[in-house]
Amino acid sequence: MVSVAQAAPSLIPAPPQLSANSYVLMDAYTGDVLVEHNSREELPPASLTKLMTAYIAEYELAKGNISMNDQVTISETAWRMEGSRMFIREGTQVRLEDLMRGIIIQSGNDASVAVAEHIAGGEAAFADLMNQHAKLLGMNNSHFVNSTGFPAEGHYSSALDIALLSRATIVHFPQNYELYSEKYFTYNDIRQPNRNKLLWRDKTVDGLKTGHTEAAGYCLAASAVRNGTRLIAVVMGTSSTEARAAETQKLLNYGFRYYETRKLYSAGQVLSDARVWGGEVDTVKVGFSEDVLVTMPRQNADSIPASLDLKSEIEAPIAAGDVLGKIIVGTPENILLERDVVALEPVSEGGFFKRLFDKVKLFFMNLF
Repeated sequence: MVSVAQAAPSLIPAPPQLSANSYVLMDAYTGDVLVEHNSREELPPASLTKLMTAYIAEYELAKGNISMNDQVTISETAWRMEGSRMFIREGTQVRLEDLMRGIIIQSGNDASVAVAEHIAGGEAAFADLMNQHAKLLGMNNSHFVNSTGFPAEGHYSSALDIALLSRATIVHFPQNYELYSEKYFTYNDIRQPNRNKLLWRDKTVDGLKTGHTEAAGYCLAASAVRNGTRLIAVVMGTSSTEARAAETQKLLNYGFRYYETRKLYSAGQVLSDARVWGGEVDTVKVGFSEDVLVTMPRQNADSIPASLDLKSEIEAPIAAGDVLGKIIVGTPENILLERDVVALEPVSEGGFFKRLFDKVKLFFMNLF
C-alpha cells in the first residue's frame, strides 16, 4: 500500500435535476464524469457541431498545415449559408484568424463552411475528417455530415461526446482556447456578441459554445475554473437561451461546491524502487511520467488508500518510460483511478556473469 489512511465516506447532496433532455458535468483535467443524465443519448447538436470544426482547424494549425494568417477565399457556397453568420462576402479573402473568431464567437455558418473548404476542399471531405477525429477522441455516439450543425439526417452527437470534445479543445490546444472567452467580435463593421451568456454572469467561465435549432432546442457547452479545478458542463435540449444558461450554471455551481481536483502524485515522483533482474544495477525507480490528478468530493480531505501492483519479474534492459505496473487509488468498492507506473530511469543489461547469476537466482526463487 502506498498510502494506508482510509478515505472518509462521501456524503454530498444529490445533483440538481435539470430541465434539459441531456446533460453532463465533467472534470476537464481528469475526464471524470461527476453528474450525468442521458449523457450518451444521440441528439441533434446544432451549433455545438462547430466545436469540432474549430477543433480540426486547431489541429491543422498545430501540425503546421495551415496558418492563422492564411487568406481564405470565400466561395459562393459559404457566402450563401443561412442562419447565424459572420457576413463574409463571396470572392473576398478573409484571414483564417478572423474566420476562427467568426465560428467561435459569432457561430457563423458561413465561416464554418469557409474553413471546412480551406482545410479539406469541401464539406463532405471535411465531415469525413470530423468523424475520424470523433473516433480518436472516443466520441462513440456522434456522427457528423456538415461543419455547421445544420439539421441533417445522420448528424448527431451526445452530451458526453461534446464534453469529451470540449476537454480535448482545452487540453490539446490551450494556446487557442482564449478565443472562446471573447465576448464580442466585429467583422465587416458588424459587431456581434458571444451567445454564451455565462461569460457575462460568471467571471470564472471562459468558454465554450452555444447551439440552437428547433429540433435540438437550446444547447450550451461551458467551462469554468475555480481554485484550480476546471469543470465542463454540457446541456442539450433546453427551452430557451435563458434556460440553457441557468441550467448550465446550476451544474457548474454544484460541481464546484461539492467536488475538487487534487494532485495525488507529481510527475517524476518516486513511488518505489523495483527489483530488476539481469541489469547492471539491482533496482529501478518507478513513478509517473505526468502529474496524477483525481476528482473527489471535498469531504474526502484525508489521504486516500492506494496499492501499487508491479510486474512480478522486471528484466533489463529497461528504458525510461517503460510501463512496469500500475497503481490503484481508492477502495475495492470505490476505485477512483488506475494509472500506469513507469521506469523513471534507464537500466542497461548487466554483464554475462551478472545475468547468469540473476537467472539462476530467479529460477530457484520460482521453485518455492
